[in-house]
Amino acid sequence: MSGSGPAMASLEPGLAGSLNRGQTDASNVPVPPHHPVPHAQTYLDELISIPKGSTPGFSFRKLWAFTGPGFLMSIAYLDPGNVESDLQCGAVAGFKLLWVLLWATVLGLLCQRLAIRLGVVTGKDLAEICYLYYPRVPRVLLWLMMEIAIIGSDMQEVIGTAIAFSLLSAGRIPLWGGVLITITDTLFFLFLDKYGLRKLEAFFGFLITIMALTFGYEYVMVRPAQTEVLKGIFLPYCPGCGREELLQAVGIVGAIIMPHNIFLHSSLVKTRAIDRSKKEEVKEANMYFLTESCLALFVSFLINLFVMAVFGEAFYHQRNEDVHNKCVNSSVSRYASIFPINNETVSVDIYQGGVILGCYFGAAALYIWAVGILAAGQSSTMTGTYAGQFVMEGFLQLRWSRFTRVLFTRSLAILPTLFVAAFRDVSQLTGMNDLLNVLQSILLPFAVLPVLTFTSLRPLMHDFANGLSGRAALLTGRASWPGDATTGSASMSPPTCRGWQGRTDGFRPAHGAPCRRTEPRGGGEEGVGGRGGAMLAGLTAPARKGLTALGGFSRSLSSGGTAGGAPTPAAAVGRAGPSRAH
Repeated sequence: MSGSGPAMASLEPGLAGSLNRGQTDASNVPVPPHHPVPHAQTYLDELISIPKGSTPGFSFRKLWAFTGPGFLMSIAYLDPGNVESDLQCGAVAGFKLLWVLLWATVLGLLCQRLAIRLGVVTGKDLAEICYLYYPRVPRVLLWLMMEIAIIGSDMQEVIGTAIAFSLLSAGRIPLWGGVLITITDTLFFLFLDKYGLRKLEAFFGFLITIMALTFGYEYVMVRPAQTEVLKGIFLPYCPGCGREELLQAVGIVGAIIMPHNIFLHSSLVKTRAIDRSKKEEVKEANMYFLTESCLALFVSFLINLFVMAVFGEAFYHQRNEDVHNKCVNSSVSRYASIFPINNETVSVDIYQGGVILGCYFGAAALYIWAVGILAAGQSSTMTGTYAGQFVMEGFLQLRWSRFTRVLFTRSLAILPTLFVAAFRDVSQLTGMNDLLNVLQSILLPFAVLPVLTFTSLRPLMHDFANGLSGRAALLTGRASWPGDATTGSASMSPPTCRGWQGRTDGFRPAHGAPCRRTEPRGGGEEGVGGRGGAMLAGLTAPARKGLTALGGFSRSLSSGGTAGGAPTPAAAVGRAGPSRAH
């Protein structure tokens, strides 16, 4: 057991024990230890029980019990970076890119579906499985990429919150002052989870409601042409579009799908008590979580649609001179100077967007817009902190306090933002959002490819592994994956016969160990056979046992029950709940 190291001790005891004993245990199914060692508590330790249905079929009572993780996840689709991308698309392309917003949301739902399935079936989140599966160098690389994504997202949220404070105070709070305020208010809101997980989820639901009401109010005030809106949503065309519209379309995808959000969602689904020894319960949990995510992302799509349609109707191809003249004669005339007097098309951001709404529709529209931006910034910065915690715990097995984690992430996000806010104008500050959206697009494969990989492994997922369409997407993604085997650098795709360094716990062969193919016996050793056996041809038998234990189903369980009445490790894990349950 010397190869497991102290880091393995912090894993779930039943799983760690089964992996560590894989090389010496002669039995087909490793038995978890009888005396698990408790570990330090972290975020979201509470488990929500699921009511037992009296009749088969869909139950709204069960759906309510599963409701929460999807709406927390959907916050990332509503952060200030998304709002700015929406309004810029509307001002540049009108309603022509609404269909891009729709299909970007659908693509995001497919990614979240994989995260749901991975967390529900295995009882581990994506970061924890990456820790078990990848060698040190790719694992650290993935962690660094996710930290960069989280910090970049946090910068957008700091920018949005600072601008909201400036608008609400009529400019009395400078931008750098708003940046500093975000340090204290985030710490305050993050302690809400001390009052219970359901109350925390309700608070996020309240913030989403504020965004829906505020941006919905703007939509009702502007009254866009409904026929044109529907055509923009369902007809994938963009007549007369050029380079600028293309850049906005790419920006929508980068703003909608956040890489760290996939890691977050795979961990949030572990907050429900699911007996993973029962295949039907796992299947049911996947169905209810997916239903809830569909509802949450539908709400987020409507909110993004409100913003894009408002600016597509009222400010499409507006000239700076027209906006300036309108502001001079409005109740918010003090903002007129931010629009130069020329015939160029107005360039909008979340600051100027609020001002324009105030100039055309009254001061109330400006303040309501600012409230919506504030809700977007506050909610997304809290979920970003949770994502950072789960990523750090999973990849590094390192547990920091809430205060330390917020201080680390927020400090790295605030320093460059504070510098720009103090020494540059607001246009430079909001211009950072465009660069940060591009950053999210670049980092997206570092989350999508691992989750596609793991959910396609039949020894890990068993009957819940991806079908042919998922595997085709995985093969397509590998062609452009940075660090693939064809480049000679470290790869994030499943390791084969080389580069498995330093692990002797039975999950990965030690460095330099030759590849071994264990031929399946009958239906496959430990439930690994057919396609699953081929996928793990380069693993030793103990490693295959480890994957089977992690997946949560033995060969007999795949057919609906356990053999001989002996509980599998997954059965023990399912009864004990996820690794953060106590």
